[in-house]
Amino acid sequence: MIRLGVNIDHIATVRQARGESYPDPVQGALLAEIGGADNITAHLREDRRHIQDRDIFLLKETIKIPLNFEMACTSEMLKIALQVKPHAVTLVPEKREERTTEGGLDLKKNRDQLKKIIDKLQSSGIVTSLFIEPTVDAVESSSKLGAWAVEFHTGAWCHAIDSAHRTPDKQQLLQILNDASYCATEHKIQSHFGHGLNYQNAQWLQLVETAEEANIGHAIIGRALFCGLEKAVKDMKALLNDPDHCPVFPRLHERKTAAPKGKKHN
Repeated sequence: MIRLGVNIDHIATVRQARGESYPDPVQGALLAEIGGADNITAHLREDRRHIQDRDIFLLKETIKIPLNFEMACTSEMLKIALQVKPHAVTLVPEKREERTTEGGLDLKKNRDQLKKIIDKLQSSGIVTSLFIEPTVDAVESSSKLGAWAVEFHTGAWCHAIDSAHRTPDKQQLLQILNDASYCATEHKIQSHFGHGLNYQNAQWLQLVETAEEANIGHAIIGRALFCGLEKAVKDMKALLNDPDHCPVFPRLHERKTAAPKGKKHN
């Protein structure tokens, strides 16, 4: 089963647009939990454009499922993470001018800082994931840094699969995710996916043999405007796991042996 993490940032985006106390992302997280979410994801940005410090602390106290705290690789965010002690932290790149996270971490440029923060988080029992591009090189670098999980940035991949019409093109795109995910599993690293996944493309993850988790926010919150958050979560989870939604597509390859399982922390 592919776990579904529901990102609630955009509930906070609506709240902050008017400077009110509503809609409350914590209330949204509880509805997502009722709908079947396996974890809740929230990104506390340095500029506090949506999620606020108060939200992170209340989420940790309120929800019964794991909290995945997305954060920049800074001393300020590390301090907050060690106070909150979420189940997991996903380290992401962050630029003030971007609308949303636009790519994976630069693992070579930020190696020393990443290593320092990963060690401190994981020594406190916090599962630490790195937001990376879906490449074997990025997975191997993440392994050397000691990450317990990676989240593959699927933004560009989603745009590509949405516009691909030929079977060979789709097969090539799926092979990219399969290769990166299988490499993570070989290194005993959890394989997660996030960014750009929606109700037209999330079902393709069923064909990624070693996929363990998808973290999705914008599409779910957008659909919830029309059908409610509980149903939006249920529909997305079905796309990720129900065989009836699995694309009819030739297997990418046959493996001689079963893929080893990654570390389980959920």
